Amino acid sequence: MILTFKIRHNRDFTYELMLARKVAEHGIKYKIRSSKDVKHIGLKSAIANQILKKYSYDKKAKKVNNVKLTIPNQSIKVDKELRRIKIPCLKFELNYQFRNDFKKINQIEIDNEFAYISVTIPELPIIETDRFIGIDRNTTGHSIVVSNPETGKVWKLGKELQHIHKKYMYMRKNLQKNGKYKKLKEVKDRESRIVRDINHKMSSKVVDIAIQNNCGIKMEDLKNIRNTTKQAKSFKYSMNCWSFYQQQQMIEYKAKLHGIPIIYVEPSYTSQICSRCGWIGNRNDKAFKCLNCGHVDHADVNASFNISVSSQSIGQSYADRDVCEGSTDTPKEATIGTI
Repeated sequence: MILTFKIRHNRDFTYELMLARKVAEHGIKYKIRSSKDVKHIGLKSAIANQILKKYSYDKKAKKVNNVKLTIPNQSIKVDKELRRIKIPCLKFELNYQFRNDFKKINQIEIDNEFAYISVTIPELPIIETDRFIGIDRNTTGHSIVVSNPETGKVWKLGKELQHIHKKYMYMRKNLQKNGKYKKLKEVKDRESRIVRDINHKMSSKVVDIAIQNNCGIKMEDLKNIRNTTKQAKSFKYSMNCWSFYQQQQMIEYKAKLHGIPIIYVEPSYTSQICSRCGWIGNRNDKAFKCLNCGHVDHADVNASFNISVSSQSIGQSYADRDVCEGSTDTPKEATIGTI
């Protein structure tokens, strides 16, 4: 499994990053693939080769937006006893505090503030269990509702996400009206960081619950939810800003680190079927009532119980495809642990 750890360094790489940008621009313009062709720029060949691979091979690349110093595995030395990483071509050393059981460092990318260290972590065997907690994910109300059918316990997480999206939506509208486009981007980035942080905390809580109860995790497969759901005009913004896939990725890789299985179930009727008797009841916003047995419950809680006991499995975790096979050239696509 590939993880990317983000560590702040205290060195000024302005000059080296300027050379890296020139190499990238040269690669895009002339589509060269050898560091010999950019030797005159003065960047170390080990780094120049990696940058050329990234930009010269990409036919769609038209300009350089954010180039980093990319150091391959063979140019990195690790002292696990001292927890120190050495990069001889940059005459640079970096201490680390993240987990020390990694198999190897795949590569390191450096900007002027952080080093992004991509490592291969050994995987734990997936535990075999027939007990699962159910997770209902929502764009309104609580973002994640977790239930354990054995104990009947329910956890509601992330109610603040809906308020955060609305708050920043109005802020962006006002900024757009006034033509403050630079500030608009800053506000959008701030919202993304806040949402990502909350999703990290929620996903950690979900996995902790699974570990404490020695259970697997069941979730709905929401792959085409935006295309298949009928949307009222007032509901479109909530649906479009819903970060369910980001939540899913975070839950998947954290569960995989602990050997917790994840199963996806068919999402149809999970919030309309009664979790007590199995009949289809009436759902009105967040209220659910069964006309057969009289069971009354919160609609999301009812859905999470239905998911936890559902036998309509449609697939295992997507983590092997999305995380383990992620490109080490792009740390943003890998999972990030911030030190």
